[in-house]
Amino acid sequence: MMSEEKEMITGMEAPMYLTYNFTAGGATTRFLAELRNGKLVGQECPKCQHVYIPPRGSCAACGVPTVREVELTNKATVQSFTIVYIPIPNNPIKPPYVIANLMADGAHQSFLHLISDVDNADVRIGMRVEAIWKAEEEWTHAMENIQYFRPLDEPDMPIDEIGRLKNA
Repeated sequence: MMSEEKEMITGMEAPMYLTYNFTAGGATTRFLAELRNGKLVGQECPKCQHVYIPPRGSCAACGVPTVREVELTNKATVQSFTIVYIPIPNNPIKPPYVIANLMADGAHQSFLHLISDVDNADVRIGMRVEAIWKAEEEWTHAMENIQYFRPLDEPDMPIDEIGRLKNA
């Protein structure tokens, strides 16, 4: 009796769709509510005065609760960046584009956001940028209310000063 040779399965695609609820917690809920109002708000540590945006609810350095809210401006400094060349499935932003680690003025923690209105090759560490918000009628409780950040007509922050921003 001859046996038939069968091809081994080495992989398969199995798309999965999940619906879930996320509880943001107190600090993040307040942050998202202020984003809905067109404001960037962080929380300050009462001990070391570090300002966290998005807020964590406690200071990573001191371990104490952060409850005092601090309204920040729409300005930030590029700490690091990457030019994305590979498309991400279901992402409406088409490559190439720049994602940067931004330090908001007055904050001690950076966050990621899109850089636009500038040639990708001209983005630099130390570049000063400002938030460009979507139209108010499009605002929700999300960081996507800020469409992107664009360069300011200000001098770059010197690289040796960026290290003094004291990330926590």
